[in-house]
Amino acid sequence: MSDAWYMYIKDDQMIDFWCNDTKWRCKSSFGLQPNSSISVAYHPDFGPHDDLLLLELDEKLLPDVLSESVSLRGEPDEEAVFCTRSKTYAIKFVGTSNSVFLVPPSNSSSLPGVAMDCDEQNLDQPALASVLKVASGSMELVEVAPRLDKLKLLLSRKPFNMEEMSEMSTFSESDEQNSIYSWDDLIGQIQASDSELKLGLEALNALEINGFWRIVDEKCMDSVLNMLLHNAVLNDWPLDSLQENEVLSMLESDGFPPPISTHCLRVYGYKLDSNEGIPLWKLNEKRVCVHFAKEILRNGKLKMEKFMEEWNSKIPHGMQTSFDMLEGEILTERIGVEIWIRAFSVSSLPTTPAERFSILFKERPKWEWKDLEPYIRDLKVPGLSSEGLLLKYTRRSQPKPDIEPIFSAR
Repeated sequence: MSDAWYMYIKDDQMIDFWCNDTKWRCKSSFGLQPNSSISVAYHPDFGPHDDLLLLELDEKLLPDVLSESVSLRGEPDEEAVFCTRSKTYAIKFVGTSNSVFLVPPSNSSSLPGVAMDCDEQNLDQPALASVLKVASGSMELVEVAPRLDKLKLLLSRKPFNMEEMSEMSTFSESDEQNSIYSWDDLIGQIQASDSELKLGLEALNALEINGFWRIVDEKCMDSVLNMLLHNAVLNDWPLDSLQENEVLSMLESDGFPPPISTHCLRVYGYKLDSNEGIPLWKLNEKRVCVHFAKEILRNGKLKMEKFMEEWNSKIPHGMQTSFDMLEGEILTERIGVEIWIRAFSVSSLPTTPAERFSILFKERPKWEWKDLEPYIRDLKVPGLSSEGLLLKYTRRSQPKPDIEPIFSAR
């Protein structure tokens, strides 16, 4: 392999870097030219050294490694992953038929005065490289999707609820240290880069409260949003330009702390650019409508007519419902002449493709593309396109060209 970089690891710490050309050479210790040779000898500590591993690196990863902004993540019972600031890599062992010698830096080697052959016979020539270990292969990195399902599991153990609102200012780690997690706790347990972990927290609408990351309970979010909309009606607030200070002040008087009210604005709306320096928010019509649809279906499935009637009665004045808003949130089924609706949210599904498709085909043995696509749209596998995912996990059938294709389990 031409000009391949290696990282020498001992006990999860980076020790030195090596480069392999047409002839092996050390990056800095010897300065050999290609096709030149060097005498070698056994290091006094030569042996198997199972705690020393070689990790082959793509050159694009070198800046992250050299700046020490990489880490190995995973708990003792998990396969470790290699994380940069923004990506996650699986670590695979690759054997080699060639001998790869590990030579410590020359300034730290204990070299004998002369080289010795395999039978420890004196070769009467200076020894320039002292071999510590012969490696049978190296570890290589393969980019993978972050493993975020565990994040959802951990944060779901103790969602933030209404009872905790009055205790926000006095809450401490000792109160619930086994049920809630700080950022340092999460990076120690979740196999994802910092950037991917932040995106995962955003996707879960997680909120940092007193140093701990929490998912806010559904009923709590219901209460905050309903109170916000109630005050909007009472105070004639326009839902497309809510003044942050006014909203937070009013909701605080109703018992909702500002961090929770701000979180509600962030989940169901977005901040507007304001030239007057007054923070303004606009509620997102789709997010608000989907919230009420999910609230209605929380107790079970409903007939289409009943669902639409309740849905339209709950949404704020000025907003319009559309069935397209519910892609990836509900499933419909025909029972006799009636159409029923039930909740089935993509956010509740695993992020691992194999597990995702397994659950989907347990839910329905056959899927039309228009129904399946919203439930696999978010799957991201490095090096594998959406078409590749379908080929790997599904069988496609299309009896006639003018009929929509049907997907079943492979």
